[in-house]
Amino acid sequence: MALASCGKDGRADIPPPSPALWHVTAPDGRSAGWLFGTIHALPEDARWRTPAIEKAIVDADLLVVEAKDLEDTGKLAATFTRLSHTPEQPALSERVPASLQDRLRRLLAKGGYREADFKAIETWAAAIMLAQLADDSIGENGVDRALLKDFKARPVEELEGVEGQFRIFDTLPEADQRDLLGAVVEEDTMDASDSARLAKLWLKGDMDAIAREGDEGMLADPELKQALLINRNRLWADKLLALYAAGKRPLVAVGAAHLAPPEGLPELLAAKGYRVSRVR
Repeated sequence: MALASCGKDGRADIPPPSPALWHVTAPDGRSAGWLFGTIHALPEDARWRTPAIEKAIVDADLLVVEAKDLEDTGKLAATFTRLSHTPEQPALSERVPASLQDRLRRLLAKGGYREADFKAIETWAAAIMLAQLADDSIGENGVDRALLKDFKARPVEELEGVEGQFRIFDTLPEADQRDLLGAVVEEDTMDASDSARLAKLWLKGDMDAIAREGDEGMLADPELKQALLINRNRLWADKLLALYAAGKRPLVAVGAAHLAPPEGLPELLAAKGYRVSRVR
């Protein structure tokens, strides 16, 4: 969610594409695959494919993504509904600080919601629903969807899957869920220039700047950052090590924030003896 939105506006001054791509070499010198930081949407005419990325797509044995059923909207909706509904939830306004209640009311009005619509919606799910209202991106122009099409005739594995991703939020303590909701309400002020700026950072492959973005907003909360970023990175690194040990050469395409220092996948794999080199 930290880098989820890149708006339709701000297409001018789109930089030449140089998204962050790494080559992974095993301790024995064998090529083990690639790491690619993705973004879920871009301006319509933004070009992101470079010769190095195209080569990685062709040479990889398989694609590894966070979740592969992005086009199955029925599955997404059914899973979200099953995990998000619990009767007799507190009023939504009681789940944010008093200082954010005016912003919450405006955000609800923006989405055509009533507070009563959330009486059976868990706090994390309300945060995700309201986050969509601030997202003016074009999901169909997302890098993850494009890669899934590139690999439609080759193996695709997922690190979490749709249900696994929702369960990460569903198992957060209520206090952390409320922090998440508060961050979403507070960040609704992000405008088109902000989302265009994020798109440019991604296209430039500026991982230091992306890392700084990860220290702001909802990820400025230490508990949320631990649950939504750091813990997941560590679990993913273990899964990748198992794939490498099996002789696979995957193209691993996950949200760019998961590859940013200091505890991104490149650093975690390097700590296990792998050489992870940025491809220019």
